[in-house]
Parts: sequence; C-alpha cells; structure tokens
Amino acid sequence: MTGTKRRMIVFALIVVMVAVSLPLYARGSSEEAMYIPVISKGLQHQFWQTVKAGADDAAAEFGVDITFEGPPSEADIQEQVIMFQNAMAKAPSAVALAALDTSSVLDQLNEAIRRNIPIIGFDSGVPEAPEGAIYANASTNNYAAAGLGAEKMFETLSAQLDTVSPRNPVTIVVFNQDATSESVTRRGMGFRDRMIELLVSETPLTRNDIRVQGNPAYVASDSPRSNNPAVIIDMVVPASPRTTDVTASATAIFNRVQEQNIRGIFCSNEGTVVGVLAATNDGAQLASTYRDVLVVGFDAGEAQKNAVRQGYFLGSITQDPYQIGYKAVELAYRAANGESVSDVDTGAKFYDASNMDQPDIAQLLYD
Repeated sequence: MTGTKRRMIVFALIVVMVAVSLPLYARGSSEEAMYIPVISKGLQHQFWQTVKAGADDAAAEFGVDITFEGPPSEADIQEQVIMFQNAMAKAPSAVALAALDTSSVLDQLNEAIRRNIPIIGFDSGVPEAPEGAIYANASTNNYAAAGLGAEKMFETLSAQLDTVSPRNPVTIVVFNQDATSESVTRRGMGFRDRMIELLVSETPLTRNDIRVQGNPAYVASDSPRSNNPAVIIDMVVPASPRTTDVTASATAIFNRVQEQNIRGIFCSNEGTVVGVLAATNDGAQLASTYRDVLVVGFDAGEAQKNAVRQGYFLGSITQDPYQIGYKAVELAYRAANGESVSDVDTGAKFYDASNMDQPDIAQLLYD
C-alpha cells in the first residue's frame, strides 16, 4: 500500500469518526444545557419550600439545571408574570408552572406553543390554558382531598346534625383564601359537595334543608339554597390573600360563632390556617372560648402541626409537596426529551394527633 493510499484511508476513517461522534456530542451538549425554570405561586409558606426540595432532588437525579422562584405572596400576580417572561427569554427546554392567574400569562403560554416549549403544571396547575400548552400536571386531586376533610368533620358532627332544625340552624364555614386559584377553589367545592352528600345520605335532612351561601364563585347553579335552612354552608373569601386580610376575615368569622351557631370551619390551605390561628391566640382559644367549633385544615407547616397535635384542630389534610416538586421536574425533563407524559396524582392523607407521627404520615408533614 502506497503512502498516498494509506493517508487517504486514514483521512476517510477520521471523517467517519467525526460524522458519528457529532450527533452524540450535540446530544450530550443539549443535555448539559437543559434548563427548566420552576415557577411557583409563592415562597411565603413552608409548603413551597418542600416543593422546592423535591424539585431540587429531581434536577440532580435527571441532570438538569433549574431555577425555583415565586412571588412574595399569592396576591402578587404581576410579579409571577414577570418571572415567566424572564424565564421564556432564557430559551428553556421546558417550564414547570403553578399559575396564580392563567389569564395573566396567556401571552407566555401562546409563545411556548409557538416555540414548542412544554409547560408542566404543578400544584394547582394552569387551569383553562390554551389547548396544547400544558403537556401534563403534577398535583393533588384537590376536590377529592377536601372531600376527605368533609367526611372527617361529618363523623364528629353527625350526632348534632340529626337534631338541627330551621329554628336552630347550624353553620359550617368553608374558608377559602381566594376565588381564583385552581387548587383553592377545587378544595372549597370538594368540601362543599361532599358535605352536602353526607347531610342528605346520612341524616334525616334533604337538600331543601340546606343553604349554600357566600362568595358567588363557590355557590354553584345547582347548590341547594333553602330559604328556611337547618344547615348553612357559608363560603367565605377574604378581601385578598394577604395575611392581614385573611386574619381579618378569620376574626370576623369567630365574632359571629355564637350568633350563627358555627360548628365547623374548613381551612382550604396553609394561608387560611395561619389566619385562623392568628385570630385565636395561636389556636389556644379553640380549646376554650371556641371549644365547640371543629376546625379542619389543609397542608402542614409548624404552626398547623402544633394545632393538630394540641387538639386545637380536629385534623388536617396533607398533600405530598415533595412529590409535587419532584414529579413536576421529572415530567418537564421527559417532555423536553420528546417522551409522552400524562397527569400524575401526587396524593393526600388526613392526619390528626393520633396518627401524625406514623412514618407514612410524618414524612408528608413539612415544617
């Protein structure tokens, strides 16, 4: 073989090797550069810190870069819009989003569709998003989870509910932080509907004995609206989700406990729990002044766990915030790689003083 032929063969081999390796190199570079912003509804509650922990672990597991951010409070819609805008400007591979207000981020969602950027909803997701924008959701079935809270409250109240009448009606308050968040509204509606079902199926009452009243967003067209009710389900929403407004609304509820014979309060998230505790001396008055009022919370956090442990609350519903964060990033990673993804229910359980230290429950109760 001549030197010239030998050089031509070596050159040809080099060309083949480069041609084979370039796609692998490009794919590896793409994986290294994969960026997934995770945009939550806030950072003020411990719930979001646990979501972040799950997201961080998933990022490490799948080898992606993430940022985790949220506005100072769930009332700061415009700040979340700016976060989403900034994230889209960085050419993300996918985005995980828990929208405060879908209508406020429609421009970014439509941009994601045009650029084929997958959006993964988490927690409350992105309700009523444009078709094709949301690839999947990682979230709790909030409607069913809140229904579990109604069942637990009903078990304790049932003996009293057998004897109620229009002359001595009982009021059950469903305390919702807002009327826009998908997770909060689904919980309020889930508790409302399950309580109505139980009242009708497990007591002598009929729908003609029940009145649903309060914030119009929570009063369905088919909700019972008796003019002479034995049980009133009062759907309460504060002026805003800010802590001061939520606490003021909680204080107003307790100021009418005796007048309206309020026997139960369902708090739809950690924000409303904080308001209730602030209005009752960190819950202490629930064991004295308001000892006849049953409170069921939602989520966890140090203050809420203490209220449950002390017996101030009947109990609370816990999501799995760690899995919400983890699955949101995992779904985003898989969608960015072109894999087919679908919704994931991250689960919920009821906890009280008797079971909150059991391993299967304790691991879900963030501080």
